[in-house]
Amino acid sequence: MAININDLAAEINRTLANYAHGVGEDVEKVAEKVAKKGAQQLKARSPVGARHRYAKGWRAKKIGKQWVVHNTEYQLTHLLEKGHAKVGGGRVPAKVHIAPVEEEMITEFIQGVEGAIRG
Repeated sequence: MAININDLAAEINRTLANYAHGVGEDVEKVAEKVAKKGAQQLKARSPVGARHRYAKGWRAKKIGKQWVVHNTEYQLTHLLEKGHAKVGGGRVPAKVHIAPVEEEMITEFIQGVEGAIRG
């Protein structure tokens, strides 16, 4: 395929736009996959106590262009992850379950994006 020198810049721009579009779609797929997998892991690793709804409440949801992992029992996430004071004195120990999953999700997302860029 011969390209006129006058059309070279337009052809380069067109090729880069096609590449960027393809990478963007791949990144969106990676984000969705990581978010859904993270929600499943949080369901499995969440503490189960008197409120069984907490462990079952993890969701992956797309808001705008971003994927968000959240819990429907959002009031408990910080209390369980960080611990809290008891009414009669003393403290309830932390049950760390969100931070490890978050680190795994970050690592997996970075690897997926790098793979999408490399093609």
